Amino acid sequence: MNGDLPSTNDLPSLLGKAMLIAAWIVGLALLVLFFSNLLEHQRNPNPNPALEINAAGLPQVVLQQNRMGHYVARGSINGKAVTFLLDTGATSVALPLQLARRLDLPMRPGGISKTANGLVQTWSTRLDNVDLGGLSATNVRAAVMPNMPGDEVLLGMSYLKRFEMIQRGDTLTLRVYR
Repeated sequence: MNGDLPSTNDLPSLLGKAMLIAAWIVGLALLVLFFSNLLEHQRNPNPNPALEINAAGLPQVVLQQNRMGHYVARGSINGKAVTFLLDTGATSVALPLQLARRLDLPMRPGGISKTANGLVQTWSTRLDNVDLGGLSATNVRAAVMPNMPGDEVLLGMSYLKRFEMIQRGDTLTLRVYR
């Protein structure tokens, strides 16, 4: 009778252990995916801003603040997807050097710029097209910052001044001037 007792080495027991381990791995992977999507939405609540027409018939884009109070949104430069951080304190659009190279932007010496971190050497360029949710601007002045970390583009006033900006609560509305 002892020979008929189940063993931890028989096939059903091994399959059960493997399925339990696989279930834990799938469960953990789903939790990681859920929380990474949640964190990304908190960092960028505007992954796909869309052009809408307001009551006056003007095209506009409405953006939500992220949890840190910034306006972050997906958009494009010369038809290539980028992430913008709206910065009304920046004179022009500012890009990290690595991103400017990936976008294949022509650069020429721009001089020295005063930033929150002090004086930095910059390169200047012109962007053929900058688009945020359908609000496009052409021939936009930009600065390429060699020491700027990350992939976010500071969307400064060389783009923003072309649109009316209205901030109410935690939303920012950009629209074409009347």
